Amino acid sequence: MKTIVNLCRYLLAITFVFSGFVKGIDPLGTAYKLHDYFMAFGMEWLNPASTAMAVLLCAAELFIGLLLLFGAGMRLGAMGALVFMAVFTPLTLYLAIANPVSDCGCFGDAVKLSNWQTFFKNVVLVLAAIVIFMNRHMLTPRHTALWGFAATIVLAGVSLLPPLHGLLRLPAIDFRPYSVGTNLRDAMRVPEGAPADVYRTTLFYEKDGRVQEFDESNYPWQDTTWTFVDSRSELVERGYTPPIGNFALVSPGGVDLTDSLLVHGGYMLLAVAKRLEDMSPRAAATLAALCAQAQQAGLPFVCATASPMEQMERMASQHGIGGFVQADETILKTMVRANPGLLMLHEGTIIGKWHWRAVPRLDLSGQTSIDAQCLQLQHQQRNGLLVGALLLLLLGALVATRPPCRF
Repeated sequence: MKTIVNLCRYLLAITFVFSGFVKGIDPLGTAYKLHDYFMAFGMEWLNPASTAMAVLLCAAELFIGLLLLFGAGMRLGAMGALVFMAVFTPLTLYLAIANPVSDCGCFGDAVKLSNWQTFFKNVVLVLAAIVIFMNRHMLTPRHTALWGFAATIVLAGVSLLPPLHGLLRLPAIDFRPYSVGTNLRDAMRVPEGAPADVYRTTLFYEKDGRVQEFDESNYPWQDTTWTFVDSRSELVERGYTPPIGNFALVSPGGVDLTDSLLVHGGYMLLAVAKRLEDMSPRAAATLAALCAQAQQAGLPFVCATASPMEQMERMASQHGIGGFVQADETILKTMVRANPGLLMLHEGTIIGKWHWRAVPRLDLSGQTSIDAQCLQLQHQQRNGLLVGALLLLLLGALVATRPPCRF
């Protein structure tokens, strides 16, 4: 029985750590998913609290997983896992039946599951949670009460770091189709010979007061005694879907500028500000400085927003920001988790991506290759995040697994 309990423990630990981490590094994405839930259940009044709830939810999930993984506060972890699964298993069953939200978002953008797949996954996890909770007396603490309390506090702090970093900077790992290295034009194309959507069409014809169903192979097209009533098409098999769809940049006058901007042969700064009216004064000042720096260096600067014309005019008059284009707000929120964020494009390829709080000092004079600068910044950021993650995990492991000192 102890072997079964430990298997259930590690199954829950790995799942909770993975789920809490991939959602935690992108807390705004989790907040947007909470918006969908609130809209589906008529709880829009909770929208203002969605970001705080996303941070706490992701941190709690990661915290429970770390407790079970490192063996610190295992009884607390067992209870937390059971509470989580007791809440979310019935919820995912309702989502699978009613389908108010097509993607539950349980693994963020890292892994996409259907609502039924999520429910069956949760059935396994809730059974594992019941097993370890009913046998929690087997989860004997390895440490004194004081040491276990200290380990719990450290792991709680570690759990908060990924969502706080993702909120104040950008996600440490970008699972969305607008990640660095993506060519926007290529990501919007459908390859030649790619499978198309397959539909089944049902035709309804009436004869002598009786309506009968036909398909495209046997409908009575030569028999004039039948009268066409209606038709219905349903998707049988989905074909190839490009990673980026419905991406469009439109001038304030309504002209589609997408192709002309993406085929630009050189470098271009693309700022993304989903809502100009929601920007803080510091963010607006940063965006204005970027616009002025780009203009001074002769570099094209474009600011994509979903705000109306009057907000663009206000930003232009108060801060001197220009180059506005309009885009769908959902697309902009997917492109970069910041308001505003900055993308450096080279011939339609994203070579750099930053939060407004972490915009680097780039030499735009042409004396140093912008590609080389962006690549160096990527390496520095990746190495820093890797070292930081390893140190945090090592700290958590040492605190959680080392026995208390004896004097």
